[in-house]
Amino acid sequence: MKLVLLFGPQAVGKMTVGHELEKVTKLKLFHNHMTIDLVTPFFKYGSKDGRRLVNLFRSEIFQTFAKSDQYGMIFTYVWAFNYKEDGEFVESVCQVFEKEGADIYFVELESDLETRLQRNVTPHRLEHKPSKRDLAWSETDVRTSMEKYRLNSYEGEIKRKNYLRINNTNLNADEVAKLIQHTFKF
Repeated sequence: MKLVLLFGPQAVGKMTVGHELEKVTKLKLFHNHMTIDLVTPFFKYGSKDGRRLVNLFRSEIFQTFAKSDQYGMIFTYVWAFNYKEDGEFVESVCQVFEKEGADIYFVELESDLETRLQRNVTPHRLEHKPSKRDLAWSETDVRTSMEKYRLNSYEGEIKRKNYLRINNTNLNADEVAKLIQHTFKF
């Protein structure tokens, strides 16, 4: 069993890379918005009840998947490094999988703001993330989150042995997926 945690700022390409990585491996993609967009029609994005349900669904999926005979999972996440709770969440997800003997892989994506703003409005992103279809809100979120959150790690901050950082500003998703596949021999 393998868990690939694919993280980075909004619109950096996590889900799109995850889809491409899923095509070239036996890994299954569980992108962040699969649970967010499930809950959002019932509870406002980020509300107390909404967060509780998102976390509940994720927890159940992680626990059940980690015990399965599947090859592995790709989970995408926007990790705010300046929020202790985000680091604790990442560690708890890793523990669920490690408890079942899984290997953990961290893949961090980074790209410049202009590239992310262009990716924020791609048809692929909007098709798979209904909550991002309010383009004015989504663009504002991409821009303002950088003021509040540190969405990429500092050099040397990630201590895991299976760690890869990719600046994908000038790479397309299938190139990134192949780089990940090659690096970790999936």
